[in-house]
Amino acid sequence: MKEQAIDNKELILALEELEKEKGIKKEYLLESIETALVTAYKRNFDSLENVKVSMDRKTGATHVYAVKQVVEKPENLETEISLEDAKKINPDVKEEETVEVEIVPRNFGRIAAQTAKQVIIQKLREAEREIIFTEFNDRKGEIVSGIIQKADKNIVIMDLGKLEGVMPAKEQIPTEHYHVNDKIKGYVLDVEKGAKGAPQVIVSRSHPDFVRKLLEFEIPEIYEGVIEIKSISRDPGYRSKVAVYSPDPNIDPVGSCVGQKGVRIQNVINELHGEKIDVIEWNEDPAIYIASSLLPAKILAVDVGMKDNEKFAQVIVPDDQLSLAIGKAGQNARLAARLTDWKIDIKSETQFRKILMDRQENSEEQKEETE
Repeated sequence: MKEQAIDNKELILALEELEKEKGIKKEYLLESIETALVTAYKRNFDSLENVKVSMDRKTGATHVYAVKQVVEKPENLETEISLEDAKKINPDVKEEETVEVEIVPRNFGRIAAQTAKQVIIQKLREAEREIIFTEFNDRKGEIVSGIIQKADKNIVIMDLGKLEGVMPAKEQIPTEHYHVNDKIKGYVLDVEKGAKGAPQVIVSRSHPDFVRKLLEFEIPEIYEGVIEIKSISRDPGYRSKVAVYSPDPNIDPVGSCVGQKGVRIQNVINELHGEKIDVIEWNEDPAIYIASSLLPAKILAVDVGMKDNEKFAQVIVPDDQLSLAIGKAGQNARLAARLTDWKIDIKSETQFRKILMDRQENSEEQKEETE
């Protein structure tokens, strides 16, 4: 059979241009077109043949083959071929093997052109989505900036340039109000593929790591690893506690984070619209660490141990420091407990003395009963 093919040289040039401009591999698109052409052939020619479509990688010439089983006596000419005829195509072929018989379907050139166009558009969209997905997936844990497109109490949609950022209600700071066209920053919490395959970035402003990343941006020593952030606890919009540490004894980790006249930490506070940030020094001694975590309250004593299989700390504070140590609605104590990962019970000096006196009285009563 004289070889006939559909010339698609312009298509190859277009695919090569796409590879340069969009970074979408020509081979990937050609394989996708070949797969789609098989489906198009079967649909348009109502064929039961096992079809293979091959496109020349240089010229774009499209060849259609019927892949047939080699048998002694074919019963189904669409799927089988005699050994005698098969040897005309491939002299070395054996029975039970397959050969590819080239066929030239009528008007297939027009079908091929339409199919190729549809596939290119579809695969171009998919590939661009995949590139963007990969790009943003690699940016998990980073801060992005975007323009608010939609804002209500349930969801905020941000324009991040190449795609949308979505900030659900639980990732918003409850004290903030978001408005269309405002430019805001957010922490990339996750990247998901939406219902139609389009990537969607889940953005958070309430996550503790948003504070971590803001501190890294403002404080070079943290970014460089000279100062470590050991732990963060946060009540978004109201208060955060950050435990920092430096293995270098010549570095003051708290002072470096706060900055001269509080300039460094103030930049972070401004980004969080006034959320207070307590920077404390981490210590491997849990008693010292817990005492620091309850700042700004002054602590008299900390007794650490285990209670009900939990790490438990009994903290004693001066009477006038009790409300400060506990904080409004228990906020200071709650954040300190989260920061240190210890269960903390705070008592005033008077309360603690009373507990000791009650214990002593109970002990004496039990002694008398025993006697």
